[in-house]
Amino acid sequence: MRSIVLSNGELCVALDEHARVRDIYFPHVGFEDHVRGHYMHRVGVWVDGTLSWLGDEGWQITVASEEDALASSVSALNSKLGVELSCTDAVYNERPVFLRRIAIKNMHDKNRVIKLYIAHQFEIFKSHGSDTAYFDPETYSVIHYKGSRVFLISAILDGVHFEDYACGRANFQGKEGSHKDAEDGMLSKNAIEHGPADSIIGLYGQYARGQSRTAYYWVAAARSIGEAVELSAYIHAKKPEHMLRTVVKFWHAWVGAYPWGSHGLEQAHMRLFKQSLLYVRAHVDSGGGIIASVDSDMLQHGLDTYCYVWPRDASYAAIALDRAGDSNVAKRFFEFCRTTISPDGYFLHKFLPDGSLGSSWHPWIVQGKRQLPIQEDATALVLVAFREHYLHTRDLEFLEEMYNPLIEKAADFLVRYRDEKTGLPQPTYDLWEERRGCATYTAASVYGGLMAAAELSALLGKDEHEKHYRDAAIEVQAAIMKHLWDEDRGVFLKMVSDGGARDTTIDMSSAYGVLAFGVLAPNDPKLKRAFENSVRALSRGVRIGGIARYEGDEYYRTAGDAAGNPWIITTLWYAEYLIASAKNDHDLDRVRDIFTWVCGRAAASGVLPEQMNAQTGEPVSATPLMWSHAQYAIAILKYFDKLEELGVCPECNPAP
Repeated sequence: MRSIVLSNGELCVALDEHARVRDIYFPHVGFEDHVRGHYMHRVGVWVDGTLSWLGDEGWQITVASEEDALASSVSALNSKLGVELSCTDAVYNERPVFLRRIAIKNMHDKNRVIKLYIAHQFEIFKSHGSDTAYFDPETYSVIHYKGSRVFLISAILDGVHFEDYACGRANFQGKEGSHKDAEDGMLSKNAIEHGPADSIIGLYGQYARGQSRTAYYWVAAARSIGEAVELSAYIHAKKPEHMLRTVVKFWHAWVGAYPWGSHGLEQAHMRLFKQSLLYVRAHVDSGGGIIASVDSDMLQHGLDTYCYVWPRDASYAAIALDRAGDSNVAKRFFEFCRTTISPDGYFLHKFLPDGSLGSSWHPWIVQGKRQLPIQEDATALVLVAFREHYLHTRDLEFLEEMYNPLIEKAADFLVRYRDEKTGLPQPTYDLWEERRGCATYTAASVYGGLMAAAELSALLGKDEHEKHYRDAAIEVQAAIMKHLWDEDRGVFLKMVSDGGARDTTIDMSSAYGVLAFGVLAPNDPKLKRAFENSVRALSRGVRIGGIARYEGDEYYRTAGDAAGNPWIITTLWYAEYLIASAKNDHDLDRVRDIFTWVCGRAAASGVLPEQMNAQTGEPVSATPLMWSHAQYAIAILKYFDKLEELGVCPECNPAP
């Protein structure tokens, strides 16, 4: 779990629940984690002969966020030591610099020497060894480097440089690391080390009783030592305190660009809405890729992380940001899509933020039969998201630029990749990436993608294309109702297999897909039955509230008597249905209850998990999950749109 994520699109830093740096991504968000979670950057205090690190017993730590900003607000109190730390962390919005302000307060009624230590363990280029750490007297900093990755570290206490340091080795030949050197309150001043190198710096000061002093600390990331030295001069010229103020003001301006209404919503609902937009933004790489999660703890419990661009997750992020008025991010994402779509018009499983192909468990051949290892909904969703982008920007030139290499290419694939007998899409993996067949959600997304392509074609006067895509969409819509609707049970099937076998598992994505992509209108009796029956089945045994993905979901399963763990996403899907079918403001009461439930699942910093333990509510799997935040923002924005439609609050959503 990560308690907060800070990013500027080039440098991304994630802190854990003890305010320790556990991930540093550079030069891409989610790619090249130079700490990798199993190492950390420690913060500790030495006083009265005792050294204690944040995370040790005795500390009461809260990691929250600054109001409406990608910045932390950390409090750490150790009553036994009589020391309180108050921290603000941020990544500078203009340059790749991580900044930390630490106020150190002497809580005792006597004068004391308090020593603040900050220790660093890197795994540069995600490999342990061949690093160098050295003290640089010219910039008065400690520099870690390996090849074209450089991290320059420095700090001041009330304007005075740190006075102690040591470079050493960590996790090698029985050595724990240079942080052990601080136990006697003095460091060795070893000026250089190589191999699995680490470092520590110390800021020492006299503190009167009740006195508070302020330290500023920074890590500048660069591709060369010369560039790092230039960044050091930049930081000293700008002043770290000014840079921190600038970061907070930048994010205040970004998230406050529009005067959102709040009719019927609590303060907590709106705070999480803004935090969700910020956390979605924090997962955006400057090259246009949007990462699913930067929580590297996933690596400790499985075979891989979520540090990839899934076209599915990223499309929802683009929709959320477009609806919130930031079309620049979505535009860069579609440019990313143009470079990653295959020549045949589909997207493979997932990508790294530099556009290269990510890892996958989907085979190209099964039992001697070739297959495409794809989730077709990912391709369809990009088209749906692009239509959304156009509706908010009316950027006809961008549409024309992207039409041939992206829109037409993807839409032609959706038309072509269908079963001749049923009219349904051919088998692919479902949106959960687990089962292969024709899922209701996938078929519905294909309908939505083709309708989006038809509308976009019409805008450019491409009449033949419009008719081609619209006719195919109507055929898919009819096939969904013929082959995927279960009249006896009142639900949509999870999927039909390649051989025609029906998977009757109740899956929340089935009803949601039919709603979200417009296969049926919100007031259609079949859709009403499907949602009621799905919610009933997928809420069974979930003591904390919320809705599971599907019956018998085993992914991180924590409770045998529940349908599965409740997910933020699937619970918000039900909220979207309630919003779409609402006839008056009173009908939205249940929606507001769901928003309250989601807020109750957020950490103090506002981060939302993927799913929760069905009995205890403890976060499970990736935290934060960008998709959870995108879905919450989308639900709030659809709530605003419904208020406008009902004439209750026409000004609640001022975004274009």
